[in-house]
Amino acid sequence: MRKLLLAVAGILLVAGLHAQELPNTQIKDLNTGKKIAFNDIVKKGQVTVISFWATWCIPCKKEIKNIYLALPTWKKSADFEYITVSIDESRAEGIARTYAISQGWNFPFYIDPNSDLKRSLNFQNVPFTIIIDKTGKIAFSHVGYEEGGEAQVLAKIQELAK
Repeated sequence: MRKLLLAVAGILLVAGLHAQELPNTQIKDLNTGKKIAFNDIVKKGQVTVISFWATWCIPCKKEIKNIYLALPTWKKSADFEYITVSIDESRAEGIARTYAISQGWNFPFYIDPNSDLKRSLNFQNVPFTIIIDKTGKIAFSHVGYEEGGEAQVLAKIQELAK
């Protein structure tokens, strides 16, 4: 019963995110080391997928790897941007940067070192994926990862990119 209540609460929490304006919370670009407002990393007029992850999160790494491998195919069917944001603490910034580079990530990757963005978006667990629509609002969100679950993300991207 407790698990059911927690699941329903999680669904309601995530549902509350939809159509939400993006916060201007500061995050850090792991390539340049510069801080930037979260709402400035999303281009208006373009669908953007953002995966929140952590270096200690095995499902996060698996999800990002599967999306990364699928990106060339996905980009043929829809115009969108892919970004990741690590929720690791500031002391793990170097580990997050090294991991992203070692994986050959050719998309922007950021860190939310003090969990300010995580609090602004009001989510608790990673992997956490959101899709921003062309108007700059959250149109989809999903917590957790199951192998093959990225197909749902692609379907939403294609729907929003029309």
